[in-house]
Amino acid sequence: MDFATLIQLLDSSIRLATPLLLACLAGLYSERAGIFDIGLEGKILISAFFSASVAFTTGNVWLGLLAGVASSMVFALLHGVASITFRGNQLISGVAINFLAAGMTVVVSDSWFSLGGRTPQLETSGRFQNITLPFAEQLQGVPILGPIYHDLISGHSILVYAAFLIVPLTWWLLFRTRFGLRLRAVGENPAAVDTAGISVVRMRFTAVLICGVLCGIAGAYLSTSLSAGFVREMSAGRGFIALAALIFAKWRPWYALMACLLFGLLDATGSLFQNIRLLGVSVPVQFMQALPYILTVVILAGFVGKAIPPRAGGEPYVKER
Repeated sequence: MDFATLIQLLDSSIRLATPLLLACLAGLYSERAGIFDIGLEGKILISAFFSASVAFTTGNVWLGLLAGVASSMVFALLHGVASITFRGNQLISGVAINFLAAGMTVVVSDSWFSLGGRTPQLETSGRFQNITLPFAEQLQGVPILGPIYHDLISGHSILVYAAFLIVPLTWWLLFRTRFGLRLRAVGENPAAVDTAGISVVRMRFTAVLICGVLCGIAGAYLSTSLSAGFVREMSAGRGFIALAALIFAKWRPWYALMACLLFGLLDATGSLFQNIRLLGVSVPVQFMQALPYILTVVILAGFVGKAIPPRAGGEPYVKER
């Protein structure tokens, strides 16, 4: 592998890791507050659809982003009402959200656009454009450092840079602020938090809505930045891989970044090296496409170690009288 191919591989890894990172951080907020959410996939999917639909209709990508975030927050609110207000099973609620999003996006898309469950191709104004960082063009010819800065660091959309900035923001918010302390305490011992006069319900709803915002950005990135429109099931299991990355990271923001970059690298490897031969035998394309999912299972089974979730995770809180 030459240096140019390595840069291309790493660049693809960053692009593919971005929606995973946003969804992983979304799950981090929710599960740190004690609300398990396997409905990340559904929220990403519904956001991707509405982002592309509104961006195509209005020609404004920012309105598309707002529509995607709003739709994801509605689904997050549904999950919150089911699991917090009505104390329903959080896993079943998440599964229901995934099924609802999968069916709703296809039916509504076919009704609106009659294109078999996809939206029309987005024009330039309906997509987030790549940003060239300062001095990228001038430094392009510098050996090693030039290609790294010009081809790897520069040239991404604003949502990519935002996703990576959210990582230190999440770390600071969770571990250096009173809000973060309360959020983590709600996921560990909600009775103690309630005794201190802090509303467990409000904290959990706040975490669930933050989860909706981040999933909304992830979905908008898929359809208006990584792609140029919505296609059915375009989330392609990213919500579940984000949950795997969250467990791999043991519910910590910086580890989540590294885990998502690893899964993005596996995904990029499977996409870039589809026509390869090992020991004179051609490797099937289907195997290379399935490689990220296979290695996800292998990593979780053999390399994670003991991952201890928040103690009150998955358990509805019933206030003692």
